[in-house]
Amino acid sequence: MNTPLPALALIAGPTASGKSALALALAERTGGVVINADSAQVYRDLRVLTARPSPEEEARAPHQLYGYRDGAEPCSAADWAADAKQAIAGAHAAGSLPILVGGTGLYIRTLLDGIAPVPPIDANVRAEVRALPVDEAHRALAREDPEAAARLRPTDTSRVARALEVIRSTSRALSEWHTEKVGGIGESVALRPLLLLPPRQWLYERCDRRFEAMLGDAGLEELRALLARGLDPALPVMRAIGVPEIAGLLLGDLTREQALAAGRTATRQYAKRQYTWFSRQPPAQWPRFAEPLDGIAFAAALSLLNS
Repeated sequence: MNTPLPALALIAGPTASGKSALALALAERTGGVVINADSAQVYRDLRVLTARPSPEEEARAPHQLYGYRDGAEPCSAADWAADAKQAIAGAHAAGSLPILVGGTGLYIRTLLDGIAPVPPIDANVRAEVRALPVDEAHRALAREDPEAAARLRPTDTSRVARALEVIRSTSRALSEWHTEKVGGIGESVALRPLLLLPPRQWLYERCDRRFEAMLGDAGLEELRALLARGLDPALPVMRAIGVPEIAGLLLGDLTREQALAAGRTATRQYAKRQYTWFSRQPPAQWPRFAEPLDGIAFAAALSLLNS
């Protein structure tokens, strides 16, 4: 006798596309649990600067995996996926609908499809690779794993280092390991996905307004507290969109106008990369919602998820 698979709602798309508001509305309608799938919103140090749901919004429905990690400890896709599996299982056990919401495609893909079973990296290899300047690491990667070097941006410190340490520690390219995925939950849930891909100009204007709001008193105070911790600048929390730009303002390296312009540009570029990824990478059968998410369109999107 076939047992129906437990449901998992997924709301994904670029930053500022309206994901959080839609997830909250769905949670209130269904009694569901909102589960974060945004790599910056996992850090407790950044609520304002990552546009995390407010305390008032979190009080309206259960929210999980928001601000639950200390910024001093980077959260990998595998770390997050393990935590998300527990949160999803907990929601199912309680008879609630888990609602996954976020814009980090790698997190979502790791959870659903699984992760490559790369063995632990030799500590000496890791230390050696992580000590290299990113341009030198990328040149080494071009010699040892040309495919990865061609695919990765030369300034992408984390991914370049990861690819180089894998080839050196395992003698296999990271792309080879990625053909062997394990641990994904995609086949064990009834996925109800919706990708938000609104008009780009509408999206970019929302990005601009969001970053300008981050330059208010609450955002500046949040970043002062983060800078006071003296964390490694290479940590993900220190490289989150908006952090370097506002840090430049607080440290006197940028004027407010320069920080605002740089932050708007960084946010738009990030949204563009996410838009491209969600346009091309997820399965073609996943519904794409292309309307600005307000008014009648909001109700239509909610209806699609709740059908």
